Amino acid sequence: MSEVYVIGAGIHPFGRHDGKSGLDLGVDATKLALNDCGLEWSDVEAAFGGSSASGNADALMPRMGLTGIQFINVANGCATGGSAVLSAYWAIKAGEFDTALAVGFDKHPRGSFNPDPEKYGLPQWYGDTGLMLTTQFFALKIQRYMHDHGISARTLARVASKAFENGSRTPHAWRRAAMDQGAILASRMISDPLTQYMFCSPSEGGVALILASEKKARALGRTQVRLRSAAMKTRPENSFEVFSPSLSVERGETPTMLAARAAFDKAGLGPKDIDVAQLQDTESGAEIMHMAENGFCRDGDQEQWLADGRTALGGQLPINTDGGCIACGEPIGASGLRQVYENVLQLRGNAENRQVENARLAYSQVYGAPGLAAVAILEKV
Repeated sequence: MSEVYVIGAGIHPFGRHDGKSGLDLGVDATKLALNDCGLEWSDVEAAFGGSSASGNADALMPRMGLTGIQFINVANGCATGGSAVLSAYWAIKAGEFDTALAVGFDKHPRGSFNPDPEKYGLPQWYGDTGLMLTTQFFALKIQRYMHDHGISARTLARVASKAFENGSRTPHAWRRAAMDQGAILASRMISDPLTQYMFCSPSEGGVALILASEKKARALGRTQVRLRSAAMKTRPENSFEVFSPSLSVERGETPTMLAARAAFDKAGLGPKDIDVAQLQDTESGAEIMHMAENGFCRDGDQEQWLADGRTALGGQLPINTDGGCIACGEPIGASGLRQVYENVLQLRGNAENRQVENARLAYSQVYGAPGLAAVAILEKV
């Protein structure tokens, strides 16, 4: 089986872009990724892409050129981008293709995500209770976690403040102004204990990555970043995930735990080997819970980790170095790809004033409805 490399990366900045469609953002990102690695669209043999609010991703083809390329649309909630990367990874690793595109883009309306319960196999009453409104679900979930593991509201604010600080250093971020913990705690309460600036916002953006076999990467002289492993898992019994209609008395493992374990096992690595990580931070609580679920610390240790600055730039394990979803916003189709894009920059040494020194192994984890997670581990070669 072939080794897989990320040879090209392109991003359209996240935020609000009047006068541009979601498809425009995806086309721009794809052209940037191709330019990054010196390929033409006709050189790409397969593509996997997704969008939630901007139509099918394969609408790119008339804009890029009708070459007969295999293009598969991907839809896995907020993990759509991560699933596109995983699909391209396996297609190349299996030896079917030498080059593949993973692309995602979206242009969401203002306001919170409020999906239709029937699309997820749930009765309409579930939506009527308000639990399809993800701000309420995630607030309830982190409330329980804070109670069980001694996490304070100050720690939620520390996560958000770190995100805005990192976002202020990131050209592709939406929120480019730093914000202190006091202002975050004092902002409008949305769903207790989460205030306005502890949440990400639906946004607009596009990301594209070009993956290649070892043979192709070597021919192009683009072997700097290897995709060492990737895995995706869905929710097991007794896990409590977004759009779950019930809460089990016995708490089981989560899809993130399963995906993290699979990715580490495939890579022959452990959490202590990772130098920089991008974790799903739909809101501050998600980053806190995912720190433990991915194996980077024990439940409850996050309180001290954040107080000590261990996840900040210059810390023991910098997390969400571009500001994550909180600073960048979340265009569903692009969000997981943004994480990998940031890790590519870190491993190339191109992250400028947010660069993690001597980064060799980079980790990304994205979480999507109705309870699935995708993990990718990149290595500087």
